[in-house]
Amino acid sequence: MANVNGMHAEAGIVDLERLSLSTGQAARVQATVALPAIELGGQEYEAAGGAADARLDVSRTTTGYALRLRYEAELMGPCVRCLEPARSELSVDAREVDQTGARDEELRSPYVSEGRLDLDRWANDAMVLGLPSQPLCRSDCAGLCAVCGQSLNDADPEEHRHGGGGDPRMAKLRDLNLE
Repeated sequence: MANVNGMHAEAGIVDLERLSLSTGQAARVQATVALPAIELGGQEYEAAGGAADARLDVSRTTTGYALRLRYEAELMGPCVRCLEPARSELSVDAREVDQTGARDEELRSPYVSEGRLDLDRWANDAMVLGLPSQPLCRSDCAGLCAVCGQSLNDADPEEHRHGGGGDPRMAKLRDLNLE
């Protein structure tokens, strides 16, 4: 594979035609992809530095391109259980194909238009798909107390007790006899 540096242009666009690949040839493009903040469950999560160093492998097929994008990023945002800062390591390995004359929509990449690959958009979508469904500050996060809102991660279970009551919104449910 050829190592092609500097092929990322303004706004993260890679001109695939400029690689001048013949059928069966491949090239490797080193690029920095922009990763804007995203919203998940009303909370904002962002990649450290807002960008990541990426590797794009481009292979020329008979009628188009086979593409592979790889990068790693650290995602930061609030823990879904206790709202403390959480960090998640993402390792993205995404693939796309774009066969120019194909009628099957599955063979056309939404990121390629007129021989130009929107690398930043693809990288952002791949990051969203790679997000953990529940970003946590730590794997054993205990969350917040439903009564007082204190973080249960540092609370001593023996000392953190509430006399009866509990969440007043659940009062009617406690009156139900389910036996």
